[in-house]
Amino acid sequence: MIAISADQVKTLRERTGAGMMDCKRALQETDGDVEKAIELLRERGLASVAKRAGRTADQGLIDSYIHFNNTVGVLVEVNSETDFVANTDEFRQLVKDIALHIASPAAPRWLARDDVPTDVVQQQEHYARAQAKEAGKPENVLDRIAEGKLNAFFQSSVLLEQPFVKDDSKTIQQLLDEVAAKVGEKVAVRRFVRYKLGESTED
Repeated sequence: MIAISADQVKTLRERTGAGMMDCKRALQETDGDVEKAIELLRERGLASVAKRAGRTADQGLIDSYIHFNNTVGVLVEVNSETDFVANTDEFRQLVKDIALHIASPAAPRWLARDDVPTDVVQQQEHYARAQAKEAGKPENVLDRIAEGKLNAFFQSSVLLEQPFVKDDSKTIQQLLDEVAAKVGEKVAVRRFVRYKLGESTED
C-alpha cells in the first residue's frame, strides 16, 4: 500500500472538509492522487446524503437578507438535524448564501418542482408545444421539446434547481448536498419568502 504523508492528508482535508481517516483512506485507494481522492470523497459524501434523505431535520436557522437599496428582502428557513450543526460557521454561511441567492435576480418562485401548481406546469407545456408546432417541428418530437422546455422553466423558477448565484457550476440542491456531506447530517431548505418593493408575494 502506498505511503501517504501527513501533508497530503492535510491538503485533502482543507479542500474537502472530510475527516482525517476518510482522507487518508481515499488517498490510499487512489494511489495518492489528490484530485481522484476528492472525487471519491465527493461520491461517498453524496451517497451518504442520499441515505440521510429520509431523516427528520427540524433544527436549523431562519435568516434574512435586505438588498443594499432596500427594495428586495428575503426570509429563509434552512434545517439541519441538530442545533450543533446549525450553529457551525459552515451552516451559517450556507444560510446566508441561500438568502443572498433568493434576493438575487434569479428570483426563485417555488422551492421544489413539486411545489409548482399543476395549472402552471400545464400552461408551460402547452406554450412549449404550441411554439414547436409554430416552428414547424414534427409531431413525433413535440413531447421531447415540451419536456426540455419544462426542465428549463423549472431551472429558472425553482430554487433547488437554479444554478447557485456565487458558483453556477452547481445547483442550490448540490450546494445543500455538499454541506450535508461535510457536516454528516441532512440539510434542507424548508421555506422562503421573497419581497420586492411594489410586487405581490402571491404566485
